[in-house]
Amino acid sequence: MAYKISSECINCGACESECPSEAISEVGDKREIAADKCVSCGACASACPAGAIAEE
Repeated sequence: MAYKISSECINCGACESECPSEAISEVGDKREIAADKCVSCGACASACPAGAIAEE
C-alpha cells in the first residue's frame, strides 16, 4: 500500500531525499508521492519532521 503526504507537509524535502524509488516530487507548495512508484518502505515517513506521511 502506498504512502500519502497530508496537508501537514511543510515542504522541507527531507522525504524526497530518503525515497529509494524516487517516488516523491515537489508539486506546487508541497511534496506528493506517486503511488505507482512507491514501494511502501516507510523511509519517507521516518524522515518527515512534521509527521505528515502515513500509509494510505
